[in-house]
Amino acid sequence: MKQILVLLLLVSQSFWAQTAFEQGNKYYEKENYDAAISSYESIINSGKQSAEVYFNLANSYYKLHKVAPAIYNYEKALLLSPNDTEIKTNLEFARKMAIDDIKVIPKVGFSKLLSDFTSKYYYDTWAWIAVSFAFLFLVFFVGYYFSQRTILKRIFFIGMFLWLIVIFLSAASGFYEKSRNENERPAIVFAENAPLKSEPKTGSPDTTVLHEGTKVYILESIANWKKVELTDESTGWIEDSAIKEIKN
Repeated sequence: MKQILVLLLLVSQSFWAQTAFEQGNKYYEKENYDAAISSYESIINSGKQSAEVYFNLANSYYKLHKVAPAIYNYEKALLLSPNDTEIKTNLEFARKMAIDDIKVIPKVGFSKLLSDFTSKYYYDTWAWIAVSFAFLFLVFFVGYYFSQRTILKRIFFIGMFLWLIVIFLSAASGFYEKSRNENERPAIVFAENAPLKSEPKTGSPDTTVLHEGTKVYILESIANWKKVELTDESTGWIEDSAIKEIKN
């Protein structure tokens, strides 16, 4: 009986979330963006998350020229659907509304090649790729085991060896991407003006002033201060209340 009640609750929650999502879409089509935002955020606040909800929510904020919430929600959508080109395109448009134009220092060398390769897929996708190649390895093993001709045994044996290499590379890529993803703590500046300090205290000199929509990476925390790194690799301290972490 308890399991039935839980199932009914999950079904009703899913139905409600779908209804709220459709209602939000209707508000968006009518250009009632504030109402659309309320509908989409009610879904997120209920614990339901999806790339579609965050994407539509970001679009609504973008229409209202609210830079920080738009960028933040596009980034949230991209976390759930990292290969979605439409999200990436809209995110770039939203970034152009931000005041700060901070130079992006590109990575070089082996680390760049490795990151570029592993970031092509989310770590869950790499896991499925490894499982798929493991299945192919099993097929080639069966072929090798039951083959009577020497040439076929050689072909299947070489194939098994190649699939093992690919399985290892896929699994290693997944672990690397998962580690990289977990160690990165991106955040978006929500304050209209946020001084970046040389030390974690109010009286410390400003190194620069950041504005809403700027993306930073959190390195460490002390009390109500966060040490952050910008895309140009400069660092400084910013008040905790001025930023919002993307992965929380």
